[in-house]
Amino acid sequence: MFSRFFIDRPIFASVLSIVITLAGGIALFTLPVTQYPEITPPTVEVSAVYPGANAQVVADTVAAPIEQQVNGVEDMMYMSSQCTNDGVYRLTVTFHPGTDLNLAQVLVQNRVALAQPILPPLVTRRGVTVKKKSPSVLMIVNLFSPDGSRDNLYLSNYATIQLRDELSRLAGVGDISFLGQRDYSMRVWLDPERMSVRNLSASDVVTAIEQQNAQVAAGQIGQPPAPHGQVFQYTMSTLGRLTDDEQFDQMILRTGTDGRIIRIRDVARSELGALGYDQICTLDGKPSVALSVYQLPGSNALKTADSVKQKMDELKGRFPSGLDYAIVYDTTPFIQESVNEVFYSLRDAVILVAIVVLVFLQGWRAAVIPLVAVPVAIVGTFAAMAASGFSLNTLTLFGLVLAIGIVVDDAIVVVEAVEHHIEEGMAPRDAAIQAMDEVSGPVIAVGLVLSAVFVPCAFISGIVGQFFRQFALTIAISTVISAFNSLTLSPALAVLLLKPRSQGHGDAVPRFGWLLGFAWAGFAWGTSWLAPNLPTLAAKWAAAITDHAAWGAALPGLAAKWTPDLVSYSPWAAAVAGGVLGWFVSRPGNALLGWFFRVFNRGFAIVTRGYAGSVGLLMRGSVVVLLVYFGLLYATYELFNRTPTGFIPAQDKGYLLVDVRLPDSASLDRTAEVVRQVEELAGRAPGIRHTVAIAGQSVLLGANAANFGTVYLMLDDFEQRAGRDLTGDAIAHRLKTQVDDVVQDAVVNVLGAPPVDGLGTAGGFKIVIEDRGDGSLSALQSVGQNIVDEGNTTSGLASVFTSFRADTPWLYLDVDRTAAKQMGISMTEVFNTLQVYFGSLYVNDRR
Repeated sequence: MFSRFFIDRPIFASVLSIVITLAGGIALFTLPVTQYPEITPPTVEVSAVYPGANAQVVADTVAAPIEQQVNGVEDMMYMSSQCTNDGVYRLTVTFHPGTDLNLAQVLVQNRVALAQPILPPLVTRRGVTVKKKSPSVLMIVNLFSPDGSRDNLYLSNYATIQLRDELSRLAGVGDISFLGQRDYSMRVWLDPERMSVRNLSASDVVTAIEQQNAQVAAGQIGQPPAPHGQVFQYTMSTLGRLTDDEQFDQMILRTGTDGRIIRIRDVARSELGALGYDQICTLDGKPSVALSVYQLPGSNALKTADSVKQKMDELKGRFPSGLDYAIVYDTTPFIQESVNEVFYSLRDAVILVAIVVLVFLQGWRAAVIPLVAVPVAIVGTFAAMAASGFSLNTLTLFGLVLAIGIVVDDAIVVVEAVEHHIEEGMAPRDAAIQAMDEVSGPVIAVGLVLSAVFVPCAFISGIVGQFFRQFALTIAISTVISAFNSLTLSPALAVLLLKPRSQGHGDAVPRFGWLLGFAWAGFAWGTSWLAPNLPTLAAKWAAAITDHAAWGAALPGLAAKWTPDLVSYSPWAAAVAGGVLGWFVSRPGNALLGWFFRVFNRGFAIVTRGYAGSVGLLMRGSVVVLLVYFGLLYATYELFNRTPTGFIPAQDKGYLLVDVRLPDSASLDRTAEVVRQVEELAGRAPGIRHTVAIAGQSVLLGANAANFGTVYLMLDDFEQRAGRDLTGDAIAHRLKTQVDDVVQDAVVNVLGAPPVDGLGTAGGFKIVIEDRGDGSLSALQSVGQNIVDEGNTTSGLASVFTSFRADTPWLYLDVDRTAAKQMGISMTEVFNTLQVYFGSLYVNDRR
């Protein structure tokens, strides 16, 4: 018999359980911590910039060639792109869940390379980037100047040079992007009138800069082959790329036959400015530059956030004067809160199981065996989770909470069976052998049946399968370990621990057990309450003694000095105090337990007789019982159909998102003013701690435009928002009402966080309308607007909108091509001049 081998070898059974527990304990520290499993489909982003081009030009010259090549890449689910009037193109390629993201990036990169030869030269010069990217922002690091001595240009370049590379190298950081980025750039502002007087074109200036601002490889003097006896070999250098505005001003554009020289300063103005001015970022209304940190898929969110915070604290030590940083947007507190709540549930479940086992088995010896089996099965599951690529998330931990009630049952069955035979006079070893002959089959059957219930969930496809797979397999794994444990460790411990006793009499808990129990309770109380509140208590006690005793004048200083040490040692001090208390209450505690067990047995006997009697009564009226049963089935069916359905319920994650949309072609200054008004209203609203605002970008739409704006609202900590009027939804509704009364020049929506990070940028849902015919953009906009109008009149929907615009005001330049040709002007020269004067032309890099 399988179990008899371990009954005769309890040390071997214990070693197996210890190995399982150690493996799980070690794996626990390697598992990534996330809110949910990796259910978000992996994505690869392709981005390019065509300065000066509008959305239609970008769609025709950049989007079309790239998407024709990328379409159909292996394991692709779908792709979506955006072309905006600032010349920015973004293509997001979404792959099937479980696809290797590194391989997906390489496949997309290869496809994009096929399209690059036919892209506009300016686009290829600026570069087409292909990145694997998590679609959700983990945290935002805001760089600002408290005294206003540093402008946004300095902040942006300091972040680019000193911070971005440092943070990008951290484990778990997938990408870093900027909000309000203004990289240093040498801008040459041309004067059309001066250019015309001197008969110069924009192409002349561009050509001169390309020729005179270039890196030079000057070579060497005296390098081999050289005449015999060459003594020295010198490496030469010369001025290639220029560094400051004076050097650019001195650049020669043309020399006349009379020796007259025309320089850039004669027709233009050079200055060290920003590459772009199309975004304005603020923190609590103050100028700022923000670094959005994206998490690498599959990494530990909490560890990544902690490493970013530690690195920023380290980098702050070398900040120049007038510079500081703040991390106000951080999604990890909600993740930590969610994981902590499940851990608390796990702890409470173990405590409840311990109480129930102790009450019903009424002996510490019998209670120890199931309580030992629980951690072996639960902790051992972590090893299987690590081997399967799972993470610590709310679903896997909740699965362990449910598994506690399952795994403890197997051990209880074994203990009760062994105790039953011991009460009949058998020796513990013989009783264990007899009991395992009887219950081994049922224990194995229960494990197989429960596994058969949950294992099929591993074969569910799609996002739903990804969502529930880890939850189901966690329960199945813990059940299998529990069944193995019940066949090995539980009967071995039963032989060692269980002793004959009179029926109805429990075992007194030894003093050492009381000591350990109270010590653990003291440590838990010291960690959860005493340590966090000790600084406040110490300050109050010192102040109170100082007010009533002259000798206490030095106490406030001493309290401030010793408080950090007291906080670190307070949980251990509470554990020692609890252990001492447990030692002294052991005897009265055992007496109280004995009295409680007697009362419980009498009450349980009465309830058992009442239950048996009620069952007998119901058996006589079986027809009525069946009618009630079918009535309950019908009520369940009706309630199931009437209950609102959804994927994942919306949750208060500690932040809100405000989307600001002004009329088409509104200027950036108008948008910045509306964003400022929203910030002011949010700053006065209760429950809102910080605001991060961006004018010129819509995070919700993932697009840049002068008439778009976004405001992140960071709410107070969860413990400070206990009332119903301070929940995320309540704050959003109240702020929306205030904004609608004050802001008349824009459409403002206040949205909650997405239930799952990465599946959307805000709460709610998105519908994509696809034109499969040959319709016009105006017709597509009309259909979209009809859906929006219908949605806003539908019960249960609110703030339905579309960002698609086919009638954005544009200025059409009707170029007379015939006249241009007759004047000897090429169309390339015309278009190049338009781009230089009204857009911006990237020439090359400066030093």
